[in-house]
Amino acid sequence: MLQPKRVKYRRPHGLKYEGRAKGGTSVEFGEYGLVALEGNYITDHQIESARIVLARCTDRAGQVWIRIFPHLAKTKKPAEVRMGSGKGSPEGWVAVVKKGTVMFEIGGIDAAKAQEALRLAGYKLPVKTKVIKRTKALSQAELLKMEAVHESSLEAIEKEDNIQVETVVDNGGDAPATEEAK
Repeated sequence: MLQPKRVKYRRPHGLKYEGRAKGGTSVEFGEYGLVALEGNYITDHQIESARIVLARCTDRAGQVWIRIFPHLAKTKKPAEVRMGSGKGSPEGWVAVVKKGTVMFEIGGIDAAKAQEALRLAGYKLPVKTKVIKRTKALSQAELLKMEAVHESSLEAIEKEDNIQVETVVDNGGDAPATEEAK
């Protein structure tokens, strides 16, 4: 799961997710994005499950960008413990997502497939979401680069499917022989 490599403080104060996001509100890398229509904490497990849905729906073609990261540690006190005695231990990591934040982006694949993948990924998240299209036009070089990534990933999948297995014939400990040597 996603989590920071190191943090300055183990048990931080909670950050508010009310209000609108100041940055990260437009599609910058891909062609389509998944934007939050309300604010909430999104756990590392929820981000991972949405990433898995995107990978499966696109057949691992194209490219997916995750625009949120779980920086905030959420703490919890053990069950049936009396009040007081300080703050609880860190239990998990969450990303603070405000209204209007673009959480995932996708590019390099068919428009209908990309929109459907983002719609399905939105079901894994605890916020209402909407699929948006890139407003800033992509340059021809960026489009060619995305298509090249898509083509190279398709070629890699085809290579995995068509692995040629070389059969080795055991001839009792003498020099190793293959079928071609017969």
